Amino acid sequence: MKQQSGTRWLVLAMVSFSLVAWAGDKKNKPASSPVVDSGSFGVYVKGQRVITESFRIEQENGISTVKAQLKEAASSGTVQKCELEMTSDGELIHYDWSQEGGGSVTVLPSNDFLIEKITASATGKPSEQPFLMPTTTMIFDNNFFVLREVMVWRYLATDCKPEGCQQNPIEFGVLVPQDHISMRVRVELVGKEKVSIHGAERELLRVNLTGESFEWALWVDAQDRFKLMRVTIPADKIEVVRD
Repeated sequence: MKQQSGTRWLVLAMVSFSLVAWAGDKKNKPASSPVVDSGSFGVYVKGQRVITESFRIEQENGISTVKAQLKEAASSGTVQKCELEMTSDGELIHYDWSQEGGGSVTVLPSNDFLIEKITASATGKPSEQPFLMPTTTMIFDNNFFVLREVMVWRYLATDCKPEGCQQNPIEFGVLVPQDHISMRVRVELVGKEKVSIHGAERELLRVNLTGESFEWALWVDAQDRFKLMRVTIPADKIEVVRD
């Protein structure tokens, strides 16, 4: 797919990001509604739906909040849930993750770095693990795809200026809470592609997300606030589609 630099739809990305606040513009005016995005993703393995991820992203008073929960397709109970809060400069306020039956993780800033508090069970005492990483580090949760949407927004906001986009790949340091590790990931803009979503052909913007041991393809809608529409993980035969 041939990349197209400096095109108008990418310049307009900055207008969209100013509504979201992930671009870090302190002069942004609050949107008329605090809800930036909400909905659900279906997670399919080998074509069979196994998980539904419901999510909601809000921005109010300079704080962006992401809330999400996972439910198994065959059950109505919540399996996992998470909440991420960040400032308009992209600095972490807190990240909380918990699972059914006990076990939780909290990530907080501590003296300009990060600290992770880990509780193995509902009655267990938390342990702590420090990370010498800046407070702007992205959270790379293993299971919540809405956080990949946030990462794409961060990437486009970093790579795009009012005069256009360089379309260069960018590496980000990320924290993986459940694995208690940090790593680097690479995000790269590919360009426009025609993609089938629920049987209808859509023209979406493709972004590749890669790490040392994984390769993902993500598609976002440049006409609708760059919302994440589809994810594929070929090695695991996983497809994620917005409902």
